[in-house]
Amino acid sequence: MSRVLHDRVASIANALVISPHMDDAVFSCGAFMAAHPGCTVLTVFAGIPADPNMQTEWDRHCGFSDAATAQQARRVEDQRATAALQAHCRWLDFIDDQYAPRSDERDLAPAIRDCVRSLVPAAVLMPFGLFHSDHLRVSEACITLLLHHALDLSHALCIAYEDALYRRQAGATQGRLCAFANRGIVATPVSPSITPQDYARKRHAVEQYASQLRAFGPHGHDDLYMPERYWLLQPQEGTP
Repeated sequence: MSRVLHDRVASIANALVISPHMDDAVFSCGAFMAAHPGCTVLTVFAGIPADPNMQTEWDRHCGFSDAATAQQARRVEDQRATAALQAHCRWLDFIDDQYAPRSDERDLAPAIRDCVRSLVPAAVLMPFGLFHSDHLRVSEACITLLLHHALDLSHALCIAYEDALYRRQAGATQGRLCAFANRGIVATPVSPSITPQDYARKRHAVEQYASQLRAFGPHGHDDLYMPERYWLLQPQEGTP
């Protein structure tokens, strides 16, 4: 990676972090956000389902009696967590796939594009898209924007973050890197400037998602406190 590009990564002033659910950005990028105050988190699947009284197994493990209560409580948790990192949260109304049929990434991409254009961030952080179908659809929507030049890379870096928890699955990150390469995307590891104090602030922010941590169990979320990893994404020269 060139020195100029390295310096751009190190000096990111404002970033838009694309989050599939209300917790993924903080779980995966919380230390980055602590190191870069003023980030905006755009959560894609933050809508309340058509049947607000339904109860899924995950919501039951989190301690919620119905979907409406769960989503409203998670929004409060999300506000507290992002505020702890001096970040701002925005929510889209797409529905988590535990509540409704899966949203097509072709529907997601325009909504994400509009937010990018309105904020004009110095960097767009997107999920790798590991394991969870919602994560994969958000990642694919961002890849579509990248390949169709809807992300202005002359002004905004496109950086993929490894999805916390799911990155521990054997071969998950490796397989996704292969998928990027097959799409004509070059992935280069980058190391934003993050300090131990930033990780301590992340831990405090993570603790705001009490309902989710309850469902993971006492040791089911240990990966959240491991070093964050990032990859700069660029279309390969000549990619249509």
